[in-house]
Amino acid sequence: MSHGPSAAGGALVRAPEHAHAHEPYEPVFVGAMKQQLDETVAKYPAKMAALLPALWMVQESRGWVSDEAMAEVAEQLELTPAYVKGVVTFYTMYHQHPVGRHFIQVCTTTPCNVCGAEDVVKAFLEETGCGELGVTSSDGKFTVIEVECLGACGFATPVQINLDVHESVTPERVPRILAALP
Repeated sequence: MSHGPSAAGGALVRAPEHAHAHEPYEPVFVGAMKQQLDETVAKYPAKMAALLPALWMVQESRGWVSDEAMAEVAEQLELTPAYVKGVVTFYTMYHQHPVGRHFIQVCTTTPCNVCGAEDVVKAFLEETGCGELGVTSSDGKFTVIEVECLGACGFATPVQINLDVHESVTPERVPRILAALP
């Protein structure tokens, strides 16, 4: 049973109501960030090859990749904004709207589902206060989504929180996992 939006199949996660839609855009690639981008571009035979690292730089800096940031990346790498958006929308690792400080992905593919993934999802939704998938908690700390596979089927149910993977997660472990987050 699915609880709603997931990262699979191109489904979009609903943007939180407090999204930063009306704030003026501040460029990412200035000063040290511009230098870092230039150093990254220099490692590749063509500017286009630095697209994924450039997008990571934006996301690490801002927490998500806005349309304005996509346009800035396109300008820096001499690509079209449409090409950059195509890449951002293809990969589920790039957030296209603000998400919680702790982005929680719960694997709900068949092997994990058989091992109780749905109960793990419910526990995260309850413990974080998100209530439903794709919604950011009111304190801005958490966003929970389902994903199709985290590549750890032997350790069901795996959960990825930002860049850290937790294996063999049960509903009972969820409060301890959340309490250990910075």
